[in-house]
Amino acid sequence: MGGVLSTNAFWTIWLFIHLILAVGLLGALTHQAMAVALPARQPAGGIVTRFRAVRASGYATAVCVLWVVTFLIGSYIYTSYRIYIRIPLEEGHYFKTAGFFDFKEHVTTLGLLLLPAYWYLWKNADDPAYDNARKGVTLVLAVMCWFLFIVGHVLNNTRGFGS
Repeated sequence: MGGVLSTNAFWTIWLFIHLILAVGLLGALTHQAMAVALPARQPAGGIVTRFRAVRASGYATAVCVLWVVTFLIGSYIYTSYRIYIRIPLEEGHYFKTAGFFDFKEHVTTLGLLLLPAYWYLWKNADDPAYDNARKGVTLVLAVMCWFLFIVGHVLNNTRGFGS
């Protein structure tokens, strides 16, 4: 880092960037999932109705971009995790925690593989023939995103950067 940043500060900044992107993705997918699962039937009134009364198709591009960028930054951070965090977790016999993170890797990749179908379905949002498929893929991605967020947060709390 050339003496400007400590190693811990460097990785903490990358982790923070990853967190901010993940929160943005989580928010976009949650809004979109609520809009397709429980569409608002009347003009937006209360906070719950306004939360559901968004134009769901407007989130497709943001979700795809955020998923890919968050995945790439997470992959970069993963190199440090494998060396500095995973080994102490295994030495401390936190096998379930490490196993959940392994599962997180698989869920993230499956979500990445779903993105082309998701993109296609939302780019054809006017076609009612795709309504059920669009709703299903969106809800699956939203559940995946919540799972990924919670597991990442718990893992970081178990033994985060700087520990």
